[in-house]
Amino acid sequence: MMGSYFPSWLIGIALGIPLAAGVRLLFIRAGIDDHLPLRLFIYACLAIIFALVFSFLFSPR
Repeated sequence: MMGSYFPSWLIGIALGIPLAAGVRLLFIRAGIDDHLPLRLFIYACLAIIFALVFSFLFSPR
């Protein structure tokens, strides 16, 4: 943890989970959710991707 910017990834996680939930609602409305295999894995990966993108974009360099 030495040298990491703690608030950046913490905020990324806090925003990644609701964003993944929002994508899930969009998928349900579009009818895509019924055809997804391993839904939990897909939505967890989406939350991680959103968190990493936010962390990368807003971390101090």
